Amino acid sequence: MSTTRAFLRSPCAVANSLDIVGDKWSLLVVRDLLHGKRTYKELADSPERIPTNILADRLRRLEQAGIVGSAPYQERPVRYAYALTAKGKDLGDVLLAFVRWGKRHIPGTVALGKVEAKTGSATRKPARRRASSKRKPGSPPSPKADR
Repeated sequence: MSTTRAFLRSPCAVANSLDIVGDKWSLLVVRDLLHGKRTYKELADSPERIPTNILADRLRRLEQAGIVGSAPYQERPVRYAYALTAKGKDLGDVLLAFVRWGKRHIPGTVALGKVEAKTGSATRKPARRRASSKRKPGSPPSPKADR
């Protein structure tokens, strides 16, 4: 009996890893869990302002992939605490590589944990929103303004 599964794209390790954590938000959720966040509210309060419907979906996907585990900490209403599994903690090296690359090649970037250590998370400024393009008063906003 074969233990090999059908691959979505190819047997390439990069392609298969991206199928699991290659979207815009999953590694940010992993980053926050590595930094000690545990509750849905703590994760939702990250500076990137992940939409709550996307956060719920990413937590579900990461749990199905065995990267995140959850346990109820409150009964009414039921609320869960999230933690990385050993498989999820192994992504710490991947995130550290992203930090090194970003600091080297993207001017002005920092490691989030270092910003929090210097200024304290309560004193950080909220993430800036993009200014919408100029439009006539009363005209509907551009669809790109909602992104």
